[in-house]
Formats: sequence, C-alpha cells, structure tokens
Amino acid sequence: MDQLWANRAASAEAAIVKRHVKRLWGIPGTQLGVVAWPAAQKHRRFGTWHYWWQAHLLDNLVDAQLRDPQPERLKSIARQIRGHRLRNFGSWVNDYYDDMAWLALALERSGRLAGVGRPKALDKLADQFLNAWVPEDGGGIPWRKQDQFFNAPANGPAGIFLARREDRLRRAQQMANWIDELLIDPETHLVFDGIKAGSLVRAQYTYCQGVVLGLETELAARTEDAEHAERVHRLVAAVAEEMAPDGVIKGAGGGDGGLFNGILARYLALVATALPQRGPEDEKARQTARSMVLSSARAAWDNRQTVEDLPLFSAFWDRVAELPTAGTTQAQFVEGAVHSSHIPERDLSVQLAGWMLMEAAHVVSEESGTAEESGTADESGTEDESGTEDESGTEDESGTEDESGTADD
Repeated sequence: MDQLWANRAASAEAAIVKRHVKRLWGIPGTQLGVVAWPAAQKHRRFGTWHYWWQAHLLDNLVDAQLRDPQPERLKSIARQIRGHRLRNFGSWVNDYYDDMAWLALALERSGRLAGVGRPKALDKLADQFLNAWVPEDGGGIPWRKQDQFFNAPANGPAGIFLARREDRLRRAQQMANWIDELLIDPETHLVFDGIKAGSLVRAQYTYCQGVVLGLETELAARTEDAEHAERVHRLVAAVAEEMAPDGVIKGAGGGDGGLFNGILARYLALVATALPQRGPEDEKARQTARSMVLSSARAAWDNRQTVEDLPLFSAFWDRVAELPTAGTTQAQFVEGAVHSSHIPERDLSVQLAGWMLMEAAHVVSEESGTAEESGTADESGTEDESGTEDESGTEDESGTEDESGTADD
C-alpha cells in the first residue's frame, strides 16, 4: 500500500469535515456539507445546499471508508444519507436526472461497499431513469424533467448505475451506444455535451469524458462486447491529448464546474483498476489513465494552500490555490446550474474534487504497487480527524433505521 497517498487523502477528508460538514438544522443523526468556506449564514442554515454536490460528498465518504474502514465513518455515511433525504423534503428525487444519477451512484456504492444501504431508494431512482428513456424524442434520457436536452451528464452516470444493477445491463448498453453514435467528436474523439431540441451542443467538459469512461469500463467488465474496451482506449487517448496538458487534468473553475475534474479523475482511476486486461491496448489505456491521475494529484498537492495544517485545493490543479475570503461574491444558482464564487476555492465542489483526486491517487498507486516519492515533507502526517468527531453530539446508529420519521421509499 502506498501510505503517502493514503495520508494525503485522509488530510483532504479531514479538511472537508472540519470546514464543511455540519448537522442539518440541529437534527440529531444528520449531516450535510456546507457549500462554502468561509460560509455565510444562509450556507450554515442550508438555505442553499446543492443536491448533487452532497451526492459527491457521500461518494467520497465511501471512498474513505474503503481506504480506512472506521465505525465512526459508517455513522457519518448514514448521517449524510439521512440529511440528504430530509433536506430534499423527505424525498430521494428531484427534477434533474443528472442529480438523481449522482445520488443513485453514491447510494449504490454505500450499500454494496460500506453496508449502509437504501434498497428502496435505489429502486425508486432506477425507475426514474428507465421511465425517462425516450428514443422517439432523440434520447437518451433528458437532463431534467419536461426538457428536450439529452446529454452525457445525465446518460453517463445513469448508465453506470444501471450497469451495476445486473438486471438493467441492456439499458446501460443502449445508453452507451446512444452516446457513441451521437455525441462523439469525429475529430478529437472527445464527448460532446449533448443534443438540445435536435441540435448538437458541442461543448466538451472533463466530466462528460469521465462518465463515459466509467460507463464503457463497466460494460467492458460485464459483457463480452469488445467495442466497449475499444471505446475506452480511444477516449483515454483523447483525454490525454486534449484535456490533460503535461498530464494534469484541466480545471473548470468553481460552482458546478468545480467537480468536473474530480469526476474525470474518479473514472480514470476506474479505468486504471477495472478495465479487463485482455491485450496490450487495455494495458496501455490503464497505464495512461493511472499516469494522468497521479500527475494531477502531485500537481494539486503541490499547489495547495495549507490552513490550520489542512489542505485547501485549487480549482485549477496546475495553479496555486487562492485563499477565499468571506466578503467576496458567492456562488449563485442560475437556470439550473451553480455559477462559481468569485474565488472558486471557496466552493465545496472544488474541495470535494481535490479530495476525490487524492482518493483516486491512493487507489491507482495501491493497484500498481509502486511507491511514490514525494521529494518534500508530507504535511498530511497529522492525525486523521475525519472519522472521529460526531458534531451531532448523540450516538448515531449506522444501520438501516431512518430517523427522519418517514418510510424509506
């Protein structure tokens, strides 16, 4: 095991827990991530909470539990799940299929890998995606309900989730084929954003590449169809060429964009560890994906700020992080998307991506079995504060009981 990246991941986790994780509305047995640091009053009261950012906080907690299993973190995972449902007014669903797909992925992993499951929630979310499939309208599933924008950020994560539910593998394959037929740039081989009212939206975001890599890797591992691995080979090479200058994944600022590079890192790590090794092209893709994760992680760590011995990551991993202040413009929700704070490092999304990258680096370094030489003193060697402090002040059982007072459906 490469302890260097384990220590850095633990330090990133501790930073999030200390600065962002709070009890929801004072309710015992709950938590969510405050969406900014320093936080305004509306943030601390969860007037603003960003559903899909919270799903990634849950996913990161599962990563941390795999790295360093701790009973206290299981309680944190259970609190996060309860907090999410309560803040969403007792429901798992909202109007955005991409949001729901991120939550579905995190809940599926928390149940399968950490033993904190919500099977009825997974069934409900699966039905949302299955019923939204509308090939007669040009999809795919749409970005949100009552919309004609069919995009990779909805179909990619929903497809990964359905691929992991063995009874829905066929629909996951249909989603992957839809993306491959309609959203691949014939020149760069990158993934376009989507199709809106019949017209191609040509934007190319890092996280679109990540979710398609994740979907095709899952299908390569679960089917005998060689085309899925071939698509992974092609897309890994395109990402390395177009989106990782000098091996470091490009940033996209703060707000929702703060998560984009972290999502790509997560699924590059999946390629590096889960793509079946059936030939030299598979090994080449795995090694290229691993290299991008580790190069990005080294850059992000080297360019961090340190506040009270804990890291603060840059929105752009190849640039030095800027310390946020309370008096600057805050992130704003505009027309279905969260726009960046004036200093993007203030946004929870940016810090979650940094933590996600550290966990990804730990996974690929452990898989490769090669030690990383840091060259400098590792400031992450502080005690891991991530799993021990329960801000609720009460004993929180991590099992299946839902303290929200409503049935888990």
